[in-house]
Amino acid sequence: MNKQKFENNKRVKRKRRVRKKVFGGSDRPRLSVFRSLRHIYAQIIDDDNGITVISACTLNKDFADRGESGGNVKAAALVGEDLARKALALGIRRVCFDRNGYKYHGRIRALAEAARKTGLIF
Repeated sequence: MNKQKFENNKRVKRKRRVRKKVFGGSDRPRLSVFRSLRHIYAQIIDDDNGITVISACTLNKDFADRGESGGNVKAAALVGEDLARKALALGIRRVCFDRNGYKYHGRIRALAEAARKTGLIF
């Protein structure tokens, strides 16, 4: 088994362990983050109804117009701000953070701190 596959399997195990406890309802939805090498994706999910309420990523047109890379800390912070603004516009202030098995540093941390700075509470 190559190293990349091994690391991803470890992340999936961590993800399953965390998801047993992290559940987002209608009153407090779940903010889930996924990162790839080139992009970062975030979405707010209502687990009671099984729907994605809001999403933001570096593939959006407004982000692409800026002409920046999608795989760095600055991009993650911009996605966090964008997601928080959309959530506040819909009246969502409190969320529970699901880091999806990733370590809380780098791009994940930048996205979370930018969302908190913009007004989300978690």
